[in-house]
Amino acid sequence: ALNRVRGLMNDGLSCCVNTLLQCFSATWELTELLNRWKPVDIQEANHNVPLQLQKALRAMQSDQIQPAPHHDFLHCLDRNRIRRMINTQHDAEEVFLRILNRIQQQMDNEVLAGDIQNLFKISVETHLQCSECSSVQSMASYLLNLPLHIREGHNSLDGCITSFFEPQELRGRNSCLCAWCGKRTPSKQVRTGFNVLVSLPPVLCVQLHRFRSDCGYTRKLDCTVTFPETFDFLENLKEEAFSRDFGDCKYVLYAVVVHSGSAVFGHYTAYVRPKGSHGWYYANDSHVQEVGPEQKYFKLNLLKPALTDR
Repeated sequence: ALNRVRGLMNDGLSCCVNTLLQCFSATWELTELLNRWKPVDIQEANHNVPLQLQKALRAMQSDQIQPAPHHDFLHCLDRNRIRRMINTQHDAEEVFLRILNRIQQQMDNEVLAGDIQNLFKISVETHLQCSECSSVQSMASYLLNLPLHIREGHNSLDGCITSFFEPQELRGRNSCLCAWCGKRTPSKQVRTGFNVLVSLPPVLCVQLHRFRSDCGYTRKLDCTVTFPETFDFLENLKEEAFSRDFGDCKYVLYAVVVHSGSAVFGHYTAYVRPKGSHGWYYANDSHVQEVGPEQKYFKLNLLKPALTDR
C-alpha cells in the first residue's frame, strides 16, 4: 500500500530536505531513538531541530494518504541557518551533517543525542610515513558518512570503497607537515590502507563525490556508479584495512538519495525501503509510488546510498 510512505510538499525548493526526511523516516533506528526522547521545558521550541524533526517523522509514520505536514521543520531549519537561503538548491550532504550537529547540540538528553550520533559514526585511523625521514605519524578521527571519490567512466561502489582504503601518495599541495623534518614533505601511507577502520556504525551513509572544480567552475560527473543491495566489508577489503578483528560487517541497502541535474541546479528524489517492507518506494516530493525491480534507483545520478546492518 502506498500509505507506507507519505509524500512531502515542495516548499521553497525543499526537495533536498524532503529526500533526507524520507531517508530518516526509513531509518527505524533513528525514529526509535527520537521517539524515546521526552523533551523537558524546551525553550524556543520552534528553534529546536531535534524536536521539530521528531514531530515531522511522527507525522510521516501515520497512515494518512495526503502529504505529511513538515512546514515547522523547514522553518526550524531556516531559523538555524541550515537552509541559509530559501528558494535555493542545497547540498544534501551538508544539510544532513548540519542536522546531526544540531541534534547533538540541542537535545536535552545527552545520552540519546550521543546514541543518535553513534548510529552513523565511522572511526578511522590515518597513518602517514614521511618519504624523507621515514617517520610515521598517526591520528584518529571519525566520520558521519564515508566520502568516496568517483572517476570519469564506469564506477562501482565496492571499487570506490576499496580505493578509500588503498595507499595514496600525498604530493604538492597535499603534502603533509612532517613533525620531525619540520617541513611539508611527500608522504605515503605506511599500511595498505590510507585509512584503517577502527569501528563501523549500525547505519552506514556513503557520499559519492560527483562534483569537480575546473578553472573556477563546478561541474558534475554524470558517469555510472553500480552498487549492490548488500555489501560486506570483510569480503571486499584486505585484512590490513581493519585495526582489529571485526564481526559481522554486512550492510543492506534501504535508501538512496538521487540528484538529477547539473552542479548549479537540479532536483532531489529518494528511493526508500521501509522496515518490514519487501518493496521499494520512489518519493518525488508529494508524489510517492511503489516501484518494481526494473525501476528502482536506476537513474544513476546517485548521491548517497544509505545502508544498515539490520
